[in-house]
Amino acid sequence: MTRKGKQPGGHNPLTYHERLKLTSYGTTTARLGTESHNRFGDCCLGLAPATDPVSTPSGHIYSREAIVSYLLTKNQEIKEARLKYETQLSTDQDRTDLTRQAVEKQRVKDFATKDGCPAQISKEGHATSHKNSLGRIINTSTKEELRTSLKRTSFWLSESQPQYTAESIEEDVRNNPPPRRPDSPMSGRPLRMKELIPMTLQREEGVGSIEGKCICAVSGKAITTQPVILIKKTGVVMVKEFYDTLAKSSHICPVTGKKFKDKDVITLNKGTSGFAASGEVIAKKYRPTLT
Repeated sequence: MTRKGKQPGGHNPLTYHERLKLTSYGTTTARLGTESHNRFGDCCLGLAPATDPVSTPSGHIYSREAIVSYLLTKNQEIKEARLKYETQLSTDQDRTDLTRQAVEKQRVKDFATKDGCPAQISKEGHATSHKNSLGRIINTSTKEELRTSLKRTSFWLSESQPQYTAESIEEDVRNNPPPRRPDSPMSGRPLRMKELIPMTLQREEGVGSIEGKCICAVSGKAITTQPVILIKKTGVVMVKEFYDTLAKSSHICPVTGKKFKDKDVITLNKGTSGFAASGEVIAKKYRPTLT
């Protein structure tokens, strides 16, 4: 065996062939084939050809049933989270009020105790009580306080691991207010149901149970990885090349003849394939290395 210190990466105690046998370490990469990508016109949730297709303002295509079901579920979750959040805020306010009242009562009591008579009524009224003076010499901490201190310093002990207590749950609710609207599954932007845009997808004839590819409404060509445009007002889907040639300057839909504005034009997310020019085709999975 050759000297490891003279090999590339000499700090590694293993040879290249030894590292190949340890398949559970190191980041792995794989090239994705065409079958691993969604075709244009597939639902981003169902990963199947979209039925009653709709588009979001970000250009992602969904089946209406899938995206409506998703939004209804998320809206219900947000309502429950909002109710829990408001309840927690109300509870915190009540606790604050009670604490303020207790502090005020204690201040009044302390004032009456010290000012009521020239003689001290009890040892607690002294500026430095007997307990405080002992605390400088003798450790008066209780067992619970000592155990808590041990948990903070001896974090490697199993019984010293942080526990998910009721206070932790309240802190999570308090620090994470729910959003006003559900997020889009793909873009992460707030999405409302009225923002869904109906569209018309024309397809080639399929083979057996396999749906055919979507085709351009103007040219009839199959849409694979080309940039695609949706005219929001008419729901027409066409390849961007023909939109630039036939409709961009006149602002008239070449299929329906209706006029539209620039804000009615949405660029749809194009399909991808196993070719590098179509988009990201390498998938990576991070795993810890030996060094």
